[in-house]
Amino acid sequence: MKAIRMHSKGGPELLVYEDAPKPQLQPGDALVRVSASSITKTELTWSETYTACDGTPRLPTIPGHEFSGVVEEITAGVTDVKVGEAVYGLASFCRDGSAAEYIAIRAADLAPKPKTLDHVQAASIPLAALTAWQAFFDHASVTKGKRVLIHGAAGGVGVFAVQIANWAGAEVIATASASNHDFLGELGADQVIDYTKLRFEDEVEDLDMVLDTMGGDTLDRSFGVLRRGGALVSVAAEPSAQKAKELGVHALFFIVEPNCTQLMEIGRLIDEGKIRPILDTVLPLDQARQAFERGLTNHARGKIVLRVAEQAAANA
Repeated sequence: MKAIRMHSKGGPELLVYEDAPKPQLQPGDALVRVSASSITKTELTWSETYTACDGTPRLPTIPGHEFSGVVEEITAGVTDVKVGEAVYGLASFCRDGSAAEYIAIRAADLAPKPKTLDHVQAASIPLAALTAWQAFFDHASVTKGKRVLIHGAAGGVGVFAVQIANWAGAEVIATASASNHDFLGELGADQVIDYTKLRFEDEVEDLDMVLDTMGGDTLDRSFGVLRRGGALVSVAAEPSAQKAKELGVHALFFIVEPNCTQLMEIGRLIDEGKIRPILDTVLPLDQARQAFERGLTNHARGKIVLRVAEQAAANA
């Protein structure tokens, strides 16, 4: 099969489009012919990208972990999916990813592709939407009337976070550059703060939750806008446990996990028109380097997706 691989740890310049062995299935797996794969701009820096599930080094490695495609093969005893079914999913980070013509994945992690989306749109959803969903509902208690601040709201996770928090009935406050204010308002943000001109802590206070996708100074300053008992949830870095204790807030860093049930609920909301995917750029598989370079500019609005199926047909 054709795949994007890295033979050593590094940046996008090390990505190679080449022939690779078709993945071997483990018990409980399904083999999916990938139609499209989304990228996450930071994944080339993750230790999991280069480490197998048993802790041993994994090189060469295939990036990309959210995708959409069609089930081609299943192992004995698998009843979660059927051959020929259109699916989307989030794959384990400690196995080869979806920037390839095929991926082997735990069948239980696959969900039916939303009926109203094509494969390219569906591929942009799993990691980003599950991250927002788990941040709000697994790691915080976001419900109607809660006041939520979302940092990096125009990014891949942010665009789903704004929509999901709005759907849940929360008051949604977002940080983004001025060029994204109208866009985020359309997605459901009640207030958008231009972080290039204003300090968010001067604009809001007494919040129930902050979702941080930035880390660094933004994460540290976010403690100051929370009410006592509020939650600071970061997907970028570990917040200070000492500061959390001093201020009486719940603070944590988490890594998104595959979850078929949540993906099915997200798919239902998409098919009902409650939330929608936002695509920044769609590129063919062999332009993965350009896709990651685009992601690292921090100018992407929504997700960057690699189209795989058309390239596979061209190379047949």
